[in-house]
Amino acid sequence: MSELARVLPTVAARSELQLGPAHVLEVLPTGVRVRLESGQMVEAGLALAAPYTPCAEDVVLVIAHGERSWVIGVIDGRGTSALRFQGDVELHAVGGTVKIHGDRGLKLSGPQVELTGTEIRLIADSVVQKMQTLYQRVRELVSVHAKRSHTIVDESAFSKAKSQTMLTEEAMCINGKEIHLG
Repeated sequence: MSELARVLPTVAARSELQLGPAHVLEVLPTGVRVRLESGQMVEAGLALAAPYTPCAEDVVLVIAHGERSWVIGVIDGRGTSALRFQGDVELHAVGGTVKIHGDRGLKLSGPQVELTGTEIRLIADSVVQKMQTLYQRVRELVSVHAKRSHTIVDESAFSKAKSQTMLTEEAMCINGKEIHLG
């Protein structure tokens, strides 16, 4: 920012240091316009330790000296905190676990997303998968335990095995216009 802060013409110049909450009225290219507790409106530059994009109605902590004001904290924010880096980024908890939480959800996106581990656990009440094509290759065993199973294939289905057993405790139904055995 080329100009950190400028007091609006309707506000008298202040020479003492002031610190307190303020309501964001408007987001500006050089900072924000805020209303101080005294009712005065000032333009304040952003001087936050973490990257944050404020939005109207945020409550921020403002420090002012003379005609200059800065936002130095967020008390109640609805804006966005974004960490942006150039090049590759590695996040590593040496001797610990990385935990990421989102009160309203968690989104991972990218042209290619890769999960690698000796064991991957997925625990959820519901899982929805939508994709153009799915390839799975399992070296040992695929095991599914379900109360019910329902599969719909719009066109053809093919299953191949060295041997196969279908076992039901009750009735089994095979329905088709033609059934070829052998």
